[in-house]
Amino acid sequence: MSHSEEASGVTTARSRPPPTLGARLADLGPRLGSAAVLIAVAALSWWLGGIVFFLVWLIAALVVDFEWQRIIGGARPSAQLLIGSATLIATAVAVRSQAPALGALILLGGAVVTGYRAGPERRRWAALGVLYAGALLIAVLTLRSSFPFGRWSIGWLFAIVWGTDAAAYFAGRLIGGPKFLPHISPSKTWSGTGVGILAGALIGLGFLVFAAQYSQLETLAPSPALFCLGLVLATVSQLGDLFESWMKRRFGAKDSSNFIPGHGGLMDRVDGFTATVVFAAVLGVLRAFPTPAEGLFHWM
Repeated sequence: MSHSEEASGVTTARSRPPPTLGARLADLGPRLGSAAVLIAVAALSWWLGGIVFFLVWLIAALVVDFEWQRIIGGARPSAQLLIGSATLIATAVAVRSQAPALGALILLGGAVVTGYRAGPERRRWAALGVLYAGALLIAVLTLRSSFPFGRWSIGWLFAIVWGTDAAAYFAGRLIGGPKFLPHISPSKTWSGTGVGILAGALIGLGFLVFAAQYSQLETLAPSPALFCLGLVLATVSQLGDLFESWMKRRFGAKDSSNFIPGHGGLMDRVDGFTATVVFAAVLGVLRAFPTPAEGLFHWM
């Protein structure tokens, strides 16, 4: 290409008009539709608790592992899915039976066997997929069963993660600006990420106002400490999204599956929540209160 052709190409690229608002929000319809259905299912399971919550999140973990194993491939995909699914079911039953340590042991053993069946090229990735789905399962079931704070801990995490995602989407497309790690997630911007994290923490505080009034638990009342923790949890949510984006690009996949018509897979929708709920559960356990969920709210 000659110098004049190169210059012409640069000029054309620079003179190209920026995308219109309609173009930047072109995927809004599918996002709203899928989000409405998933939020309704998650919120109903959260409120009802019990066997409904258990089954919804067990199914979610099974789908996440299915999508993960589908992305990475492996020597024996059917065996990977069968062993992974059996492992997740046994893990869930153990956690529901108030034996989370046994559940973690089952999960670790099943992950090792799944990795072995996947062959040497995919061994670590196959095992990691079972651990990823299982960590979501153990964390969400453990927190939700932590009476009397369990329901409110999950609701708070929902508010933070959903608020962060929604605010980041709209801010990123309406404000625009420099991209945030475009080689991992081409659509993320610094503006969307920053606004999303702040909005997620604030929406989380709004949920706590409702939770404290409804439950009559003064510990749930909004505070500077819970706002700061909300900022941390919202940041973890964004990191979870980036991890899943990096993992997909590592294997050349755009979406985790076509499970949600026209809008990717379930793993694409719960990546931020997975990272956040696992982080929250570990933090709650480390704080050594009677239950992990209680450890999230007691800050002096």
